[in-house]
Order: sequence, then structure tokens, then C-alpha cells
Amino acid sequence: MSWLVHGVLAILMLFVVVTIIRAAFFKEKKHDYPALADENVDETRAIESIAQAIRIPTISYPENDKVDWEEFARFRDFLAERYPLITQNLEREIVADASVLYRWKGANPALDPIAMLSHQDVVPVTPGTEDDWEHPAFSGYNDGNFLWGRGALDMKNHLICVMEAVETLLVEGFVPERDVYLCFGHDEEVVGSENAGALAIAKLLQSRGVCLAGVLDEGGAWLKATVPHVMDAWLAGIGISEKGYADFEIAVNAKGGHSSAPPNHSALGQLAVAIRDVEKHQFKTKLFPFLIQLIENVGRVSSYPVKLLLCNTRLIKPVIRAIMKRIPMAACMVRTTTAATMAQGSPACNVLPQRASAIFNFRMLPGTTIEDVEKHLHKIIRNKEVEINFVKGKEASPFSSTESRAFNTIARLCKQMNDKSIIAPYLVMGGTDACFYEIICESVNRFSPFEVTAELMGTTHATNERIPIATVGKGVAFFKRYLREMASEE
Repeated sequence: MSWLVHGVLAILMLFVVVTIIRAAFFKEKKHDYPALADENVDETRAIESIAQAIRIPTISYPENDKVDWEEFARFRDFLAERYPLITQNLEREIVADASVLYRWKGANPALDPIAMLSHQDVVPVTPGTEDDWEHPAFSGYNDGNFLWGRGALDMKNHLICVMEAVETLLVEGFVPERDVYLCFGHDEEVVGSENAGALAIAKLLQSRGVCLAGVLDEGGAWLKATVPHVMDAWLAGIGISEKGYADFEIAVNAKGGHSSAPPNHSALGQLAVAIRDVEKHQFKTKLFPFLIQLIENVGRVSSYPVKLLLCNTRLIKPVIRAIMKRIPMAACMVRTTTAATMAQGSPACNVLPQRASAIFNFRMLPGTTIEDVEKHLHKIIRNKEVEINFVKGKEASPFSSTESRAFNTIARLCKQMNDKSIIAPYLVMGGTDACFYEIICESVNRFSPFEVTAELMGTTHATNERIPIATVGKGVAFFKRYLREMASEE
């Protein structure tokens, strides 16, 4: 048996040697990009513009009768007054109640247009948490370091910086070669809406024969990635797809009655068993190529011994999957997620429920459909008397190419504007308006050019949402450069 032991040791030694050699050459690809000229950006004006936008509470709700449409009208009036050259030079349409579509005509109508997306709406502040805010949620307060308020990160910062970029380009006399559309939905935060403003805009453009050469929306950012003695970098997360969304109700019907004479298992008890069935049977994990690319890009700028491990990412995929599926924040990148979010039973403490129901929210990986989720539920719930009802949803997006002109423009600008950028193509976990434009565009990318930390990203939809004022000017400069390049001929 000694020959076998020696053979195994030899193979292990060879693997170690090959890994060390591979790691030595496992470096970031260097590009000799030209230095960027300084951009004309009025940072003070842009910051004040975002502050004013935050002060207009354009809150969206699933129920239209709860929406204050006057606030959306006030927001449109604010944009018209704040950006006079856009008002004078771009065509504007109001679509589906409150969504806004601008058209900036290009010099060459034969070229396919591009679109810049944003949404006007914000989520409400959770009732009872108003006093938890360090500064009021709709104050747009500037403390010298941060701009505070609902929409500061999601996404009035993005919308306003796009407007500032276009207004400044108009001041400079820039004329795009191709049409540029600015598409600002009004209900992006209402996920899965069949009447989404962005969908109405996309269908309107489709009806006019518009085919877009590129779409840019929210979905990624420059995220600070510092690990002592390992790396000091910024992850430039460029979303090339987004997960699907599906809500399903599962329900159990029963006779009900007085709680003093209960059966062994009430409708609620039977429902609990079904909920447990669903939670115990998670979807299988899958490691997409973009994730391998992301991990390898991180490995290329990491120090030893992390580099030694990540240079062999493709060989240790089973290990990566096993680790990631046990960490909720990582598991969502490798599987369709399952979340029990709502439940309902009896209307009173002493009444047995005649109907008990729960809502499950699924976020599907590309390749998993709403129909697949429904089949999964029918298969894993043992009690076949349980009702399974689809509530609402949208399918996952296809992957946009990382070889497209649009993606490469974003990636190159990130590198030129921040030489510590790690280009990180990734799957957007939440939903954006970008998915609706897939019917008229094959190159849909999601990136907001703002430098933030993970802590700040956590304030999105939460208390104390805020943006560093130091990153606002960079956002305007990025959009100017992107527009100048993407709106030109190739």
C-alpha cells in the first residue's frame, strides 16, 4: 500500500506546486485606458437638487387610491422648473398616470436609441418609526457629510444626477448622434404590478418600432470592499440580470367552530405542517458563470493565501456552493429563495379558523419559472388538500452579455474613474424597472455610479437612508461620460 500513499502524496504535492504557480500569474488584467478629462459638474447644485427632490414625498402603494397623485404632479413641475433646457429641448410625455418619458432627439435617426431609467417613487416610512430617523425622512437634510431622506439612495439620487448630466450637456452644446430616452416610472416599488408605469413606457416605445441599443438602470453601485491584509478595493457591481418574483398563497379550509371543542389539528395547525414542508425543501443551488467570474475578479486583487484558494475557483465549485447555501446573504445568489412572509387564520382568539392561509415569496434564479415554482409546491406539500394559488409575479430576466458595448463602457468608466474598481457582473436580487425593457433591448445593465458602504446600502428602504455628498459629483460625471459615449456612433 506504500506505493498508493506515495502516489497520493505526489499528486497533492503537484497540485500545491501548480496552485502556487497559477496564483503567481493570477493577477488583474491591466488596461492602458486613457486618463479622463475633468468634467464640468456643479456638485453643489446637484446636491441641492437631490435634497429638493427628497422633500417631495412621491410614495407609491399597490392600491392606487392610497397614492397622493398631487405629489407626483409637484415632482414633475419641480423637474420642469429645475431643468429649463431639458424642458425646452426634449419632448415629454406623461404615461400611465404619472410615469414620465423624455425624448432627446439625435442627429442620426437611423441609429438605435439608448435609454436611461430611473423611478420617481419611494417606499413609505414604516408607521411608528418616524422618530427613529436622525433627521426627518422627507427633510433632505444636508449635514455636510450626508444627504438624508427617503430616496437618497433609492433612487432620487440616480434620477437627479441623470437630469443634471443631460442639462449640463445641453449647456455645453452637446448633440447626441442617436436618440436618448429618459424613462422615469412612478411605481417601481410596487413589485409585480401588472399596470407598471415602466411596462407602459416600454410597450409604448415598442408600438413605435423602437429598438434600444442599451438600457441603464439602478441595481448596482461602487461598494467598498476592504478586508485588512487581504484587499482594499471597490466592487463595481453591474447587474446583468435580475431574479424573478412570485407570490403564492397556500391555504387550508376547515369547518371552524368554537375553540372549546377543537379537533386534533385545526386549519392553522394543518397549515403549519404545509409551511414546514415548503421550508424544508429548498431549491437546489446553482453556480452561474457570472459568479465564478466575480469570485475570480476578487481573487486577482487579493493577497495570499486568499489568492491561492480563489485561483482554483472552478475546481472547488462544490465547496463554494456548500458554503454559500448556508449563509443567507450568499445563498440568494445561488438558489431560488423561499420565504414565508404572511399568515392569516381566525378573526378571534376563541374561534377556530374556517380558512388558514400563508403567503410565500419566491425570488427565482434565471432558468426557474413561475410554473416551476408552482409544480415544486404541489410536489413537496404532502397534504394534497392544501390549496395553492398564484398571487402575482414576474419571470426572471435573461442575462445580458458582458461583451456588449454598453457593459464594456460601464466597466471601462468604472476603471477610469476609480482605479481600485473590481468589475463585478452580478445577479440583482430585488426587482427593477429594467426588466420591462427586455422586450425592446438585449443589452440591459443595472448600475448606479455612487460610492457607498455595505452599512449605507442597508439603509435603503430602512431608517436613516442617506447618501454621502462626496459621491454625488462623481455620479453626474459618470452619466455625462456614459451619455457622450453611448449616444455617439460606434
